[in-house]
Amino acid sequence: MATKAKYSIGDIVKLKSGGPEMTVQALPTVSNDYYYCQWFAGKKLEQGRFPADSIELVQPVNK
Repeated sequence: MATKAKYSIGDIVKLKSGGPEMTVQALPTVSNDYYYCQWFAGKKLEQGRFPADSIELVQPVNK
């Protein structure tokens, strides 16, 4: 039985240890327990996969 994803596609997250804000691109699957995220390093689009325990949701700034 699959568990509910902690984050949704399009959510803005960051590594708990720091780094750039990233957008969740793909959710974990039954055979893969990683979130795929993407972000910009300057003008270059980067991507990586991260376990749920290593990322956290970025709280929007109220203006």
